[in-house]
Amino acid sequence: MPTATVTPAKSLLTPGDHTLILIDHQSQMAFATRSIDAVLLRNNAAMAAHAARIFNVATILTTVAEKTFSGPLFKEITAALPETEVTDRTTMNCWEDANVLARVNRLGKAKVVMGGLWTSVCIVGPVLSALEQGFEVYVITDACGDVSDEAHERAVTRMVQAGARPLTALQYLLELQRDWARGETYGAVTGLAADLGGAYGLGIIYAKSMFGGSEGGH
Repeated sequence: MPTATVTPAKSLLTPGDHTLILIDHQSQMAFATRSIDAVLLRNNAAMAAHAARIFNVATILTTVAEKTFSGPLFKEITAALPETEVTDRTTMNCWEDANVLARVNRLGKAKVVMGGLWTSVCIVGPVLSALEQGFEVYVITDACGDVSDEAHERAVTRMVQAGARPLTALQYLLELQRDWARGETYGAVTGLAADLGGAYGLGIIYAKSMFGGSEGGH
């Protein structure tokens, strides 16, 4: 019989143990995305970016052919992370770009969290590459999208079969918080969830406005 201890799983993400890489959330890539509504995609990408800001997560932003074809990053991402350098590339697989990998190596995190467009090309490539090189890889699947449901779902299946761990943007945010007693980030986390967290956010707004409800004694 094992003994239960107050110890979180090592596979749970913490703010300091990973690099977040947001890949190609650009206009041209979004135009052809059909597996997720564009508004929801933008909200989820923004939630991941704001979570990184709140918890000071090491973050890499990268684009492909920004000036010549694909256009700028979603403004929700750059607004959340205005001081984060954006690395433009020609490679569809950002793990084949020397500048991106120089930043990955400089940050020195064994875990990598990724999200972007399209799931079956610009996410599958770096995820499989990073896994083969010994990184632990997580994919924010609802901050990804593809040209069809089939393309997105097959890509996620392929990555999971290779060892990637899927999660959602809201799950990512709450996994970094994990304890409502952490007062230094409580207000920012619940405020972000209220803004972008869908029905959960409505619940936060309702509880606070109707009877001053909060979690963790805040």
